[in-house]
Amino acid sequence: MIGNCCEPTLLLLAMLCCVGLTGCRPAARRPLAVVVSGDVAGWIAPCGCASNQSGGLSRRATYLAQLRRAASVIAADVGGAVHGSSTYDRLKLEAILAGESKMDTAAHNIGAAEARFGPNQLRRWAAGGAPLVSANVRDRAGQSVAAPLRIVTAEGRRVALVGVLAERYATADLDVTPPRQAVLDALAAAASQYDAAIVLAYMPEDDLRQLAGNLPEVDVVAGGPTGQPLTPQRVGSTLLASATNQGKFVVRLDGPDHAATDRWAASVIELNEQFSDDPSQTANLDHFRTALRQADLRPEQTAFVEPSASTAPAGYAVAGNAACRKCHEDEHRQWRQSKHAAAWASLKRTGAQVDPECQRCHTTGYGLSGGFASLADNGPRKDRADVGCESCHGPSQGHVANPTTHTPHYARAKDFCIGCHDRENSPKFDLPTYWKRTEHGKKP
Repeated sequence: MIGNCCEPTLLLLAMLCCVGLTGCRPAARRPLAVVVSGDVAGWIAPCGCASNQSGGLSRRATYLAQLRRAASVIAADVGGAVHGSSTYDRLKLEAILAGESKMDTAAHNIGAAEARFGPNQLRRWAAGGAPLVSANVRDRAGQSVAAPLRIVTAEGRRVALVGVLAERYATADLDVTPPRQAVLDALAAAASQYDAAIVLAYMPEDDLRQLAGNLPEVDVVAGGPTGQPLTPQRVGSTLLASATNQGKFVVRLDGPDHAATDRWAASVIELNEQFSDDPSQTANLDHFRTALRQADLRPEQTAFVEPSASTAPAGYAVAGNAACRKCHEDEHRQWRQSKHAAAWASLKRTGAQVDPECQRCHTTGYGLSGGFASLADNGPRKDRADVGCESCHGPSQGHVANPTTHTPHYARAKDFCIGCHDRENSPKFDLPTYWKRTEHGKKP
């Protein structure tokens, strides 16, 4: 009897607690953050050619994991994952989408790179689970190739992620309708289903600013590529930010604090060395490299092919270091002591020798007649691995056949250094300094 008598009292206390009359408070909401990446441009991982390189899926995953300890996080991408539409680019884009899936990425906008693969491939990726979105990319029959938006609920707040592409990136197979109207149409169709709207926009900076200024109906326009990240700013009432530069930077959007403001805030995060490698993304990179090893792509299956030898002068073919050594023993000996002679070994230490993007700068004559062509082909042509004589002097079969014929780059060998020693891969490169270490053949 006593127990039954107390039950109404306990129930009343519980009800009072729920409405806050007894001093009880509901559990506090966790902060809401949306992290936007984009313009990865094939940078699935730092190549390792230089120290202090930023970006990569592995660091992005680590950052997201750290942030999720303190906040509810929604991850999204503005698109632009690869360079082109070659077989190599397709394999890399699929690896990037797989890596993003492991990070629970909610939406990946169709950027210019993705659009180049055409409607059928885009639909296959979407059917396979890739969270592709686009409100304004359609096939030539006017049919959508992906969902216009995705709505994600976190901390009781429904966030609509809408994707758009600049009209200039239309292709032979795809139409791109005006982005602003596409966003408004997508949101109108989802009226009352969302609390905040974020536009993922792959477009140049001028277009991006114009879009943000003409869309007071949305909370945020996050885009790329803009060369460098934009300082987050308001264009009218809409917050504008960009994630760009090979995915080295992400934009963190912090949801409104309901007690203080209804506006989103933004900050740019550089994915530098302070973020360790995520094990699941390391495994994803290993899986990608296994696929590359099995495919053993030739240069024509990539976007890195040099000008065709068929249109080059007679003798414009790679002869190999062994042919050069016959007459240039002293120069060959000097080369053997240089880092150029160990270029292939430096790739093998990391497993990157299977990647054509690395092969093109760590081999001789990549994509040229007689030059490095594939891993399988490297057996009989071992002297096409490493950065050999003809990387600087040019394909020299004509010179080998007739020594009075100069090598193609006889007078301007050092002009070809910056093809690989660029700001990204060799940031400390200084041509006069490096040339002194490399120059040879001068007689005292």
